[in-house]
Amino acid sequence: MDRRTFCRATLGAGIATGFSLQFFHAARADTAIPAVSLTGAEIELEAAALRELGEQLQGPVVMSGHPQYNDMRRIWNGMHDKRPALIARCANPQDVSHAVTFAAERGLLVAVRGGGHSWPGKSVCDGGLMIDLADMRAVGVDTQRGTASAGGGALLHDLDSACLARGLVTTAGVVSHTGVGGFTLGGGFGRLNRKYGLAIDNLVGAEVVTADGEVRQVSADDEPELFWGLRGGGGNFGVVTRFDYRLHPFERQVLSGLLMWPIEQARDVLEFYGEWSQDLSDDLYVGPMMVTTPEGQGIVGMEVVYAGNPASGERELAPMRQIGTLMEDGVKAQDYMVLQTHEDATFHHGIRSYAKSGMAKAITQELVDAMIEAYIPDPRLAFFTHTAGGAVRRVGELDTAFPHRNAETMLITAGAWVDPGDDDAAIAGTRRWFAALEPFTGGYYDNIEFEGADSAGNYGPAYPRLRRVKAQYDPRNLFRLNSNITPA
Repeated sequence: MDRRTFCRATLGAGIATGFSLQFFHAARADTAIPAVSLTGAEIELEAAALRELGEQLQGPVVMSGHPQYNDMRRIWNGMHDKRPALIARCANPQDVSHAVTFAAERGLLVAVRGGGHSWPGKSVCDGGLMIDLADMRAVGVDTQRGTASAGGGALLHDLDSACLARGLVTTAGVVSHTGVGGFTLGGGFGRLNRKYGLAIDNLVGAEVVTADGEVRQVSADDEPELFWGLRGGGGNFGVVTRFDYRLHPFERQVLSGLLMWPIEQARDVLEFYGEWSQDLSDDLYVGPMMVTTPEGQGIVGMEVVYAGNPASGERELAPMRQIGTLMEDGVKAQDYMVLQTHEDATFHHGIRSYAKSGMAKAITQELVDAMIEAYIPDPRLAFFTHTAGGAVRRVGELDTAFPHRNAETMLITAGAWVDPGDDDAAIAGTRRWFAALEPFTGGYYDNIEFEGADSAGNYGPAYPRLRRVKAQYDPRNLFRLNSNITPA
């Protein structure tokens, strides 16, 4: 039995014999606990240091055995079952600063949990410190300035709801219980990005706790290099405790919904889409997908949002509706949040899920052929896209750290299932489906990629500058559980 296993067994025995649960709050620690360093080595966190951290923070600092520990350590994707040595449930930026300083001084492995929606599970770790921002969810809207400020633990639903209530919007993602943090820092694709750009294109400021424990106010004018790196560089540079977004006037009753055809009509639908989509207005977002119902019915579909006058959207969408024989037409004028929450149940908390992604510059005939041939009729698996172009493409390649401005769409294969016994088959199917599409892609989306090890290649010409920013703000690579950038 290794030392960590022995310590866990000892703690478990303590609980079984009535040992006081007060111990499992750091402020009342009376013995050292084992932990894991940045290099993976086992270290020991002394009781006095644990008590000091617990007393410094306004929010709780808990350890294994605490009644809330298991709930706190869980993240959205049930594939990941990791056990941090400590969870710091931060109440404010000062709490985050204390937690970061504690970890940095001891070389302790750090994971940062915003909304807990990291697909590859990087917001939790084994044996390290989880900095949890779940209690920092407030969203404030300034209608005079046309901006919104969201806490680092806010969810996309929090952001959308607060803004829409005031007739405003910014680009948010497609599953509403996703956190704003990881979503934004990785780029931020959403159903409005063709009109308003990615989330990072609407980011006008942020509050960041860097590896030295400093709480920094960051914008294009204040620490511009860090601001540049945050917009696409992921969680490499610090813990973002507040995001400030530019907002846009918006009528929440929009033309939106799904068009669906039998999979047998996939060639007609996708070939038409590949040519027709090249000339769409920025207002119209149409993204193809291929799924199988639990009953075994194969479907090729289009997700539609028109960010303008619904009557104009009806006219622009009409040619797509005339292709083949629709089995369902759910596109109508309705509340924007209907589609924004449509995927929430499919990707519910606790679902086991795996994904592969790639960026495609064009929907060519060869890619359409590959889409059709690659389709796997398995209800656990799906192919879908995040459509780009429009305002996304008009931002310069190096104006932000996001490296894929010239991509027309993001291709994604993903699996979602409940039974752990399905893990191997579902992961293998997801990989096999994506392997047929991968030759048509260049680079991947950091936020959802499990095997994205080539950060240098993926960031391309932005990588040398990102390394310099990393060296300035995180020279010891404290924040490494991400698509990691090596400090220069």
